Amino acid sequence: MSPQAIGKNAVVAIRVSTEKQGRDGDSPEAQKEQAERFAATRGITIKESFILLESASKEHQPMQAVVDYCKNPKNNIQFMIVKSIDRFTRGGSHSYDKLKMQLDECGVKLIDIYGVISSEEINTLDHLGFEYKWSKFSPSKKSEILEAERAKDELRDIMSRMIGAEIRYTQIGYWMRQPPYGFVSEKIETKNGKRCVLKPHPTESKYLIAMFELRAKGTLSDDEIVAKVNAEGCRTRVRFKRDKSDRTKIVARQGGEPITVKAMHKLIRNPIYAGVNAEKWTNGQPTRFAFDGLISIDLFNQANLGKKVIVEESNGEIAIHTKQPPERYQKHGTRNPDFAYRKFVTCPECNNKLLGSASRGKSGKYYAAYHCSHHGHYYRIPKQELEDTVAAFIRNLTVTNDAVQPVLDAVTAEWHLRNQSQLQALQDIDTRIAELRNDAVATMDKIRVLNSPTAIKFMEEDLMRIEKQIEVLADEKAKQEAEQPANLERVLKRVKYFVEHLDELLLQQIDPVKKAQLFGVLFDKIPSVEDLKCGTQNSPLFTGVNQLFAFTKMEQSLMVISPGIEPGLPG
Repeated sequence: MSPQAIGKNAVVAIRVSTEKQGRDGDSPEAQKEQAERFAATRGITIKESFILLESASKEHQPMQAVVDYCKNPKNNIQFMIVKSIDRFTRGGSHSYDKLKMQLDECGVKLIDIYGVISSEEINTLDHLGFEYKWSKFSPSKKSEILEAERAKDELRDIMSRMIGAEIRYTQIGYWMRQPPYGFVSEKIETKNGKRCVLKPHPTESKYLIAMFELRAKGTLSDDEIVAKVNAEGCRTRVRFKRDKSDRTKIVARQGGEPITVKAMHKLIRNPIYAGVNAEKWTNGQPTRFAFDGLISIDLFNQANLGKKVIVEESNGEIAIHTKQPPERYQKHGTRNPDFAYRKFVTCPECNNKLLGSASRGKSGKYYAAYHCSHHGHYYRIPKQELEDTVAAFIRNLTVTNDAVQPVLDAVTAEWHLRNQSQLQALQDIDTRIAELRNDAVATMDKIRVLNSPTAIKFMEEDLMRIEKQIEVLADEKAKQEAEQPANLERVLKRVKYFVEHLDELLLQQIDPVKKAQLFGVLFDKIPSVEDLKCGTQNSPLFTGVNQLFAFTKMEQSLMVISPGIEPGLPG
């Protein structure tokens, strides 16, 4: 460095590629210390330091902001100091030339601590006393270009090894990214070495499993499911937004809010939770994880209601259907109360499910009927005739005394299961409240030792949020404690009555859709119109009723349906 550098101003450009490198590796503090020592020995005054936690391989160079600062005459900068050329840019010779030419045009010299860049310039016409732009050159220019290209090659080699390995391990079932909601990442010993897998998050996983189970049951709407898990303490994952120019500084806090219906839908449709990965690194092909998911594939399919279905093929491979799921998973529209028994009864000629519609006659009057068409024939039965046949079939069903007790036992077991679930929910709320109170104490301890106003502000917001969650959980606990479980004795009496009076349960149901659904539960296979008519005669033949009612044996000559349910016989 020439004596002319004494008393000159400089900026220090500090760059690390990742936040982790900035914390643990080539830290900004270490680079800044080197630059300050370098400047002090040469009499250079450091006017400003820039810390950039971004990759220098991007098309938009992060160092451009520092160059723009140097170009401003008001800042009075003569030198720009970097640790090395690879800290200045990894974009190769093109990016290096582009940035350095901007500095040369405004009279700012680029200096690297390692000394590859020389400030010396040679004029090839100096012996003749002339000087042109083309006659001046830097003898270190070739070395600088080679170093810039070497930095680019090094970046390519590093990224190829790292990303290539991550893609390979992703394709054989491991996890290489940040853990999604509901999981934590953990490194374990495997046959492929020490690899990263996903494990259930201690708190988030409970809420996710509850969402899948509640949606699969279908007893609650999506809004009710979200309200329930939020009341139990479900919150989105907390993330921190960092300053663009200094990634070590936190400028905002995001997340920690109750989950929304839209967010729940996004989680429910993610096959990761069923142990299946389908992303860019697997070429969009579903791949089984080398570890278990949070839920089973069956539960995933039930919770998604056919909108997204994971299918296990016979050869062991898996496929994900989203637009056209298999027939058994398709949702065939809403039930029409005017033709409630459509698809619950089949055609006696081809065994295809009957549809329902009303056709208009020449007089303009509409005639409602169930029919089968587009199968090489046409079958039609008036709506009232079919429904009368169904009613006559149901009136002839009786449940034997031996079949009643197993039904009551099943209801009792379900009652105890639901009661136990309520007690478990209360216990989970108590556990969550205790955890939040511990978090509140820890937050208070942190506030006492902090000096940064920004950090104290975030901690105070956390404390208020924790207190609000405790209030919500306490209210939910009080609400659940106030709800008394249904009286088991009354429930069993009502069940016994309806089991013994199936005609009242099925025929006096006000909602025709529910009536048809209850009717469909009776059968192992869908009956045809002729099957139902046979069930109303003295010598019936149909035996397709659901085995739930098959508790006793009867003489086959008298059977209408499965053992345990018998028709009313003459006399």
